[in-house]
Amino acid sequence: MVDFKVVVSDPKDGKSYNVSVSGHHANSLIGKKIGDEVDGIFVSLPGYKLQVTGGSDKDGFAMRPDVLGISRKKLLVSDSIGFHPEDNGVRMRKTLRGNTVTLGIVQVNMKVTKHGSKAVAELLSAGKSE
Repeated sequence: MVDFKVVVSDPKDGKSYNVSVSGHHANSLIGKKIGDEVDGIFVSLPGYKLQVTGGSDKDGFAMRPDVLGISRKKLLVSDSIGFHPEDNGVRMRKTLRGNTVTLGIVQVNMKVTKHGSKAVAELLSAGKSE
């Protein structure tokens, strides 16, 4: 059974919320790519639209939008996703993950693109009390 930790960022209030997603809702996220929009019902946010912005796999390797597919690749990167050097001009070969959500992904990052009738904090705090 697939289980994801989804981090939902709300640009309206500037906060992020952690949501555990499992079962058939998690299966519906498999195959989505960075930049794809999904319905908020998958993460207990009915009426919302969410955009996949990234994530990381079981070993902590970051997903990158420009790496196609589901595999890991070793890329020569400068200051960008997955590498932030202290000095300017430093480049390093780093292992990064492809842009597609698969079974190996543990964390999926999303942002709200279309808001629903209720606030995000209301909906996600109501789900915790059950």
